Amino acid sequence: MSETPPNIILHAADVHKNFGGLRALSDIDLQIEEGKTHAIIGPNGAGKSTLLNVIIGRIPPTSGAVVFDGTVLTGKAPYEINQLGISRVFQTPEIFPDLPVLHNVMAPAFARRDGAFRINMFRSVESEGEIRQEAEDMLNDIGLHGRREDHAGSLSRGDKRRLELAMCLIQRPRLLLLDEPTAGMSRHDTNSTIDLLRKIKSSGMTKVIIEHDMHVVFSLADRISVLAQGRIIASGLPQEIKEDPRVQEAYLGGSVE
Repeated sequence: MSETPPNIILHAADVHKNFGGLRALSDIDLQIEEGKTHAIIGPNGAGKSTLLNVIIGRIPPTSGAVVFDGTVLTGKAPYEINQLGISRVFQTPEIFPDLPVLHNVMAPAFARRDGAFRINMFRSVESEGEIRQEAEDMLNDIGLHGRREDHAGSLSRGDKRRLELAMCLIQRPRLLLLDEPTAGMSRHDTNSTIDLLRKIKSSGMTKVIIEHDMHVVFSLADRISVLAQGRIIASGLPQEIKEDPRVQEAYLGGSVE
């Protein structure tokens, strides 16, 4: 495996993933620069979510390795990878629907501090007050403070996605992975989410975004990689990707405007 440059926080090096006779990822060499927003785009079935699952340890690569800030992630469990400073927002929001919104955000804050979720955590941890205030502040930042006592399952789809984002952010990750963060949202909710992600971008957190909405991609990305049939066919600055005829043909059969 080649040496990773010092400004690269994540390097997926020569990653392959096969499911039986199906080759889902081939020859993946993806380098994510620290502090930047890197978008991964491509048609359905290109391997985008599979790549994220390999990064966070949900599925092992057939070969190759993923390195995060000098630590090899390959072979580690998802919770170990999370504790190293990587959080993920999923395509379908993963929340605790029967818990109040506030407790949804408090739970990962306890996990961040203690390394695991704890039984009766809301009664047994002395620093509950500090974490409660931190969660209240986070909900205020994302515009859900007024719903803090409501059960999370009662939220709209857009608000559930914002809640899951808050659950990730309160873990203070160094790298945030977002799998289609605006999927199923109205244009209003999409624009609100773009504004929120721009705010996060200004904090210097590194982000990887999988997204089909090109308005979202070109509003946020510093760099874009394009997957097609499990391979990266292009990587570059947004304008370079817009003008690449290989991308236009593989992704939309035309313009990516």
